[in-house]
Amino acid sequence: MVQAPAEFASAPREAVVALTDAARLDAVASVLTDSGFTVRKAPDAGSLADALEGNSAAVVLLDTELTDGYAWEGTPVLLLVDLAGDFDLAQLEPWGIADYIAYDAAARELTHRVETLIGRARERRRIRAEAEFLRESLRNVSAAIRGTNSPQQMAGHLVRGFGESLGVDHVWFTTFQDSRVPRISAQWCLPGHAKLPDTLGSFEDAAREQTTSLWSAAEALAVPDHQAEQSAALAEGLREWSGLGRVRASVALPVGEGETALGIVWMAQVAGPRDWTRAEIALIQHVAGNLAHSLIQGHLISAQLQVLQQLRELDKAKTDFLATVNHELRTPLTSITAYLDMIRDGAGGPVPAGIESMMDVISRNSDRLRRLIEDMLTVSQQDTPGTLNLKQVELGQVLRIVVAALRPLAESRNVTIAGADSHEDVKVQADEAQLEQVFTNIVANAIKFTPHGGRISITFMSADSAGGSPCAAVSITDTGVGIPDQEIAQVFTRFYRASNASSAAIPGSGLGLAIAQDIVRRHGGSLDLSSVLGKGTTVSVTLPVDGPQAGDDDDAGSGGPTPDA
Repeated sequence: MVQAPAEFASAPREAVVALTDAARLDAVASVLTDSGFTVRKAPDAGSLADALEGNSAAVVLLDTELTDGYAWEGTPVLLLVDLAGDFDLAQLEPWGIADYIAYDAAARELTHRVETLIGRARERRRIRAEAEFLRESLRNVSAAIRGTNSPQQMAGHLVRGFGESLGVDHVWFTTFQDSRVPRISAQWCLPGHAKLPDTLGSFEDAAREQTTSLWSAAEALAVPDHQAEQSAALAEGLREWSGLGRVRASVALPVGEGETALGIVWMAQVAGPRDWTRAEIALIQHVAGNLAHSLIQGHLISAQLQVLQQLRELDKAKTDFLATVNHELRTPLTSITAYLDMIRDGAGGPVPAGIESMMDVISRNSDRLRRLIEDMLTVSQQDTPGTLNLKQVELGQVLRIVVAALRPLAESRNVTIAGADSHEDVKVQADEAQLEQVFTNIVANAIKFTPHGGRISITFMSADSAGGSPCAAVSITDTGVGIPDQEIAQVFTRFYRASNASSAAIPGSGLGLAIAQDIVRRHGGSLDLSSVLGKGTTVSVTLPVDGPQAGDDDDAGSGGPTPDA
């Protein structure tokens, strides 16, 4: 706790006497010396300036002829004047002079005036020191309140800080039922004093109403002495609620925000009456304002953390659900495709010609369902830690595998795919299975959105990135329906499908590009898209030849299993 500076009775008793009349100067100096003062005499302005250097004087006795050029701040000044002469008392205030006395005043009167000025100055210093001590103490309380997000800790800092700084016997705080703050209460008391009740009980409704009135008036209810006069209903109600019949002085302080009070602080002193100063009330109101703001902010942060935790739990539940659904869907799908293959192989006897076309429909839709299941599983794994199985991959070989797998689909739509058979090849450090998924998604999209008779061109080459490091660039261009300009930025959003795709009833889940972009980014590369509505789309993939670098993606690694797709 900050300690207030002490005032010592043995403070230096040094006086400066500045009079132009030598006889008067000696006489006044003699009187003060006899009273125990160390006197420095100044017969002129220069001597006065020298005597005042260091500002150690307890009092200055001054001639009117030497008042010019000085600002008398801090050190009390007694002006010696000729009351029979032409002297304007109004000049005292602008000069900053505390008091005056006649030249011919008796020694006893002179000494009394000097002692009075010194005593008043010492009292002013004491009051200033106490105010600064209280200000610093409560500044520390405010800092402690702002230093935590826990409402209960804030309340604890408040009651302890008020109790220790103000020197009262009891400090008690509670919030009212309010959606902006949690219900909390805290109290502090000097050792040997009984604790107060934990809640306001049946008095709470009345206390809240009366506290809100105080808050609206921007006032605190300070009672110097409960025994001297009948206090306000709130003060008497709190004293009765507390069970402390011997309470002599108290303060009830609203804690609020907006138009209503959020809570109340009650401080009680048992030992005797107390005059609550304006400085004390102003400072505790300021701290109470900081508390209200911090409580509201802390409550919001706590609510946000709870929501975040709930979202995390929901996300985990979603991931677990998707994993379970994928597993449960794969089992019957595997059985369907297995029996379909057995029928085609003649295990059940010859297949009639009309049935063959039906089986082709079943096969295509089974493949479509399998890809959708794999996409859903991939999406569910994007938000969970995984490891890239990095190795040297021939990019051209990956593209040829993808095109070979999708060529039947392209031929069924009379779409030509060119460029994948280029003899030039580029090697990159990458996860081969995931790169296959990237280009499968992109090429399958191009086939779906290219009308019959259209064309898809694939090019790949070595290049340099913007930073100068070697990279591989792949472009896949189709002559399809294109994407509206205003929708291009959204096509990488999960489950988003362009409006022209939806209106044309082109099948799809809206996951392909989102999955591809995520995988490319994890490899430290980039995926860009340009499109002209009605003319076609180009998707460009750039991959670093040396693979993802440290910091490209926390999931990237030099080995480990590829997530089961």
